[in-house]
Amino acid sequence: MKKTDPRSNLAVAGMQPSPEVSSEGWYEKLYHMLLGNIPFSLILTDRSLRVVSANRNFIEKSRRTEFNTIGRPIREVFPEAIMEFTQLEAKIRSVFDSGLALPGAQMTYRAPGVPIRSYFYTVIPIKTGTVVEHAMLVMDDITEKLQLSEKVRMAERHLASVVECAHDLVISTDPKGYITSWNTAAERISGYRSEVARGQLLADLSETSQRKDMTAIIRQLVEGGVVEFFSEINLVALSGALIPVDWSFSPIRDDSGKVSGIVAVGRDLLERRALEQHLYQSEKLAALGVMAGGIAHELRNPLSVSFSAAQFLLEPSADPVFQQECVGKILEGIERSSLIIENLLRFARPSSSNQHESLNLVNLVRETLSVLAPQAKLQKVNLVEHYGETFLPVSGNANLLQQVIMNLVLNAFQAISGGGDVSVLTRREADKALVCVRDNGCGISPAHLTRIFDPFFTTRPVGQGTGLGLSICHTLVKQHGGTISVENSVESQGSTFIVRLPLATES
Repeated sequence: MKKTDPRSNLAVAGMQPSPEVSSEGWYEKLYHMLLGNIPFSLILTDRSLRVVSANRNFIEKSRRTEFNTIGRPIREVFPEAIMEFTQLEAKIRSVFDSGLALPGAQMTYRAPGVPIRSYFYTVIPIKTGTVVEHAMLVMDDITEKLQLSEKVRMAERHLASVVECAHDLVISTDPKGYITSWNTAAERISGYRSEVARGQLLADLSETSQRKDMTAIIRQLVEGGVVEFFSEINLVALSGALIPVDWSFSPIRDDSGKVSGIVAVGRDLLERRALEQHLYQSEKLAALGVMAGGIAHELRNPLSVSFSAAQFLLEPSADPVFQQECVGKILEGIERSSLIIENLLRFARPSSSNQHESLNLVNLVRETLSVLAPQAKLQKVNLVEHYGETFLPVSGNANLLQQVIMNLVLNAFQAISGGGDVSVLTRREADKALVCVRDNGCGISPAHLTRIFDPFFTTRPVGQGTGLGLSICHTLVKQHGGTISVENSVESQGSTFIVRLPLATES
């Protein structure tokens, strides 16, 4: 068999030795070229632990020269503190003795005039047959990797702190909906500890009637679908209480774009509902304050008649018919006063926004306007009622809907200066029940029409309005599945507010 010159294999890579250079010299040149371009620091020591070779990477990073490195003991090449900390001499000797490579370890090395660098190092035996003639110290500069890892850890810690400090529930699940993380707010709101919640289906912690909705949302996200930004699904607390939660969901995707999990952020609505209820009640009391003068006037009339009739009864009289007439006037005055007071109490009574019942919107409007009638007289307002039908069934909270009507009518009164007309109309329109409140006052400036339902927006002087009345009306109507709008086609002819509510199924 013909012997092949090993140099011929290098021709493939374009590294053909020059004819003028001997084989030994050419291989030595190739060795030094490869050694100089390796992106690691390499040091070769003999059995006496003297450096016999060091590559360019080490020379440059250690800020040394070949003169004061090659042939020097290893302990003179590295700082004494490094040698003591790493026990490098003992480790190199163990490689010569055992013939086995040293397991990797980490060292921190600082050359004069340069920042501290971190290295991952190992010692490899170089053998001739079975005899270890040299030991090679290989050092990989991992400073940037460590800095990057530290940045990643800082980002993870920062994200974890944000999640743990969040006031809202922040929950993650796997693609099947099993909980993988459960933040502190979720523990506080639900009562479930993180270790108890993890591994459970998020749907199983939802209200029984809404579990299918939660499961469907997660499945839709996993399959690449889009869900509504907010979904209100009640959470069942450890105590058994139902907590209304406004959820938003986002998919977690891996590098291939596949959904690997779901993030659910939930806002506890109990506190917001309590605040809303407080605002509603405050606005009610403000409305009652506005009506106080008219109510006092309305009560004074029947009470005056009753008082006069009672005085006549105290006088001796032989006319039983007159006495009977006085008794009737007293009873009539008491009944009328009681009706006014009962309507006021019904309106002022706090109520839960979650209690919905079947209502006749026509009767609700009539009762509300009966309370407002004294105020209309006091402000010289001609209050006109139009009822297209006697029965308009809706589902809702009577107290809250009454507050909407009350606020709209009082706003109409205030829009009229020195008296005028306010008409309230109810009618059916397709599958909606309508309540229209129209006045012939000054109207609304076109520049204000788009802001009329914004919280705290008011055109009244400071101290004469909170700007919450119409905003609360908008919120309450929306909670009942309806809409509220304003029409102001000709400013001099006043404005019309229209409330549309879904008609309930008639039983």
